[in-house]
Amino acid sequence: MRLDHIAYRVADRHRSAGFFTEAFGYKVGTEFQIEFDDKSKADCLALVPPENRPSDTSLWSMKTALGFNEYHAPAEIFISDGSEGSIVGDWVAERGNVGGIHHMAYQVDDVEAVMNEWQDKGYAEFYTEEPIICKDPNLTQVFTKPSKLTGVIYEFINREGAGFCKDSVKKLMESTK
Repeated sequence: MRLDHIAYRVADRHRSAGFFTEAFGYKVGTEFQIEFDDKSKADCLALVPPENRPSDTSLWSMKTALGFNEYHAPAEIFISDGSEGSIVGDWVAERGNVGGIHHMAYQVDDVEAVMNEWQDKGYAEFYTEEPIICKDPNLTQVFTKPSKLTGVIYEFINREGAGFCKDSVKKLMESTK
């Protein structure tokens, strides 16, 4: 299991992204807007780290003659803000209009298997009964409810390559209503 990304919900995504680009050397990878059924919106930025992160996730670990080697794959940063009355906007407002870390996402081989294991062990409850699947790019994700052990929402993700799926992000956000 490897840290894939950290997601922030904030009052001003561009100001927050400026912090990550200036202080840590991140770069904007993609930007998109999500419109919900109630016509509220969330604006999203995905930041990529300054270090090389091969888009082929199979390259993050490799079996060699010397054994199994893990390679550093720095986490992406996902930042969103939202209009008043939106899922993101309301979440930020509840935190004094400052926002914060919404969730931490971990790359796993099998999202459903980890989901079942965590349920069996009593580690977490989930917002959805099954993982959310996006075909382009090939992506499977699920959110836990805030952990009773840490207070953190965890996401389990399995994807081929870098990037986010706008439809999947929308479904994940809606699952937390």
